[in-house]
Amino acid sequence: MENKAHALAAGIFVVVISVLLVGLAAWLTRDTGQRDIYEISTRDTVTGLQAQAPVRYRGVDVGKVAAIGFDPKTQGNVLLRLEVDRAAPMNQETFATLGFQGVTGLSFVQLDDSGKPAARLVPNDDAPPRIPLRPGLLAKLQDKGEKILDQVEQVTAKMNVVLGADNQKRLAGALDNVGQAAASVNQLSTSLNYILNAQLGPEKVNIPAFVKNADSTITSLRKTSDTANDMVAEIRNTARRLNEKDGPMDRLAEGAEGLAHAADSFNSATLPRLNRVTEDASRAARQLSRTVNGINDNPQSLIFGSGPAVPGPGEAGFNPQGASK
Repeated sequence: MENKAHALAAGIFVVVISVLLVGLAAWLTRDTGQRDIYEISTRDTVTGLQAQAPVRYRGVDVGKVAAIGFDPKTQGNVLLRLEVDRAAPMNQETFATLGFQGVTGLSFVQLDDSGKPAARLVPNDDAPPRIPLRPGLLAKLQDKGEKILDQVEQVTAKMNVVLGADNQKRLAGALDNVGQAAASVNQLSTSLNYILNAQLGPEKVNIPAFVKNADSTITSLRKTSDTANDMVAEIRNTARRLNEKDGPMDRLAEGAEGLAHAADSFNSATLPRLNRVTEDASRAARQLSRTVNGINDNPQSLIFGSGPAVPGPGEAGFNPQGASK
């Protein structure tokens, strides 16, 4: 009978504590402020956003997401219903973006405005005002990443065309022609020296034949020079198109800079939060382990408490042979 009485007392105690905890949670989470209804209609995806997600105005909590569904007025659009504190400065320039909380993947609604003077939005629960949703940081990075990959592919294709087999053959031919032209010039110089020496000496040289040979050499040199100039002009045009303003190289540099900023933001904001969460979880696990060990050693402490501490050495009532004797 005594064991049944103790069990009944323990059950009543647990029920009373549970009711008190539920009441305390309801009291702490009660909504005492006045909130207005606003809506967001968008065709963008809202991955990670759930009902009861926080709504923040420039980082300050001002409300929550009341419901998520589809827009009956616009087919295919997602409709978000927000409950925003009436004290929030909602005006005609207010817009929304989706933010992400650390590495959990959960989203929240971030409100902001352009900073220009604008009339305040008039709340209407029957026809709530609608706020535009603009692309967030990750959406912009995704769009820019696709464009950067397309531009890199185009640049690679152009470089493959410039360095193709036909152009390589042309360049090799141009180099061969330049070498032949240099040899012809060297031969012409040798002939001129020979003519000058011969004309001043006793031997004579056939001037018409020499002039004809020089004319053919100069013609070959001119053709070689024209071919080399065409190749240089083509290479310069390709380099100019790659390096022109807002061209592939500039866009590639902008995309790389955007990715670098995103990586810096991740390292400076997300990783420290993850470390703090890990430390808090480890601390809570150690506390829970100590509590479970204490309950296993003394189960009666749940009902009767832990009892008085055993006197230590030098204290009144200390028994050096153990408390059992």
